[in-house]
Amino acid sequence: MSAGHAHAGYVPGGSWLHQAHAHHKVLASLILVISVVAVPAGVWWPYAVALGILLAAAATARLRALSVARRMLIEIPFVLFALALPFFARGPRIEVLGIAVSEPGLIAAGAMLCKATLGVLAGIVLASTTEPAEMIAGLRRLRLPSLLVQIASFMLRYLSVITDDLRRMRIARESRCYAGGGLGHARAVASSAGALFVRSYERGERVHLAMLSRGYTGEMPALGSRALTAAPLALVAGVAVVVAATTAAWMIR
Repeated sequence: MSAGHAHAGYVPGGSWLHQAHAHHKVLASLILVISVVAVPAGVWWPYAVALGILLAAAATARLRALSVARRMLIEIPFVLFALALPFFARGPRIEVLGIAVSEPGLIAAGAMLCKATLGVLAGIVLASTTEPAEMIAGLRRLRLPSLLVQIASFMLRYLSVITDDLRRMRIARESRCYAGGGLGHARAVASSAGALFVRSYERGERVHLAMLSRGYTGEMPALGSRALTAAPLALVAGVAVVVAATTAAWMIR
């Protein structure tokens, strides 16, 4: 588990956003996403406010636009569903570029795209400016259930190990003249997935036994971290602006 694997989603930098404590950033991201989700239907300007703040945060952290766009490809299933919604939803029909679509479906699709895009962008900014170990420490400081924090910690630690196992299995298949890609090779792929699951499960049992032999009692030892400081003013101000925009949208709606 090299550092390169462990920090695959982290972009090193010296910005104030990188230096901010993880629990401040997690809490700010959570409040921002909840505020965006709470924007009433048919009101669009709060999304622009949130987008501007997130783009400013990404620029402050010096995140490359191409890298951010590549990570946002995870949103594609939501985009496809949103694009289909105006055609299948019921309600009054309106013409858009000569095509009759459902007006409520169009509004719902637009809101879904805005909320999903802003949520994904907030997650990318958070992951890119927070090291995994700091993220776990931040979740612990926010008093999340210890079991959930431990599960997240092990997921981060062993994700690269499982990925390496999968890569080695693929190389082994290809060295035996396997060139799958069609439905006819689904059985071989399913067998590989099953073998990977069993191997990961057995590794988990061995790791758990090793932890018990070293005195594990259900609580992971807290790692040293930086001293607590006040949350950066810009972080608080940005979240406050988004919350205020959502509140104003409900008041003038």
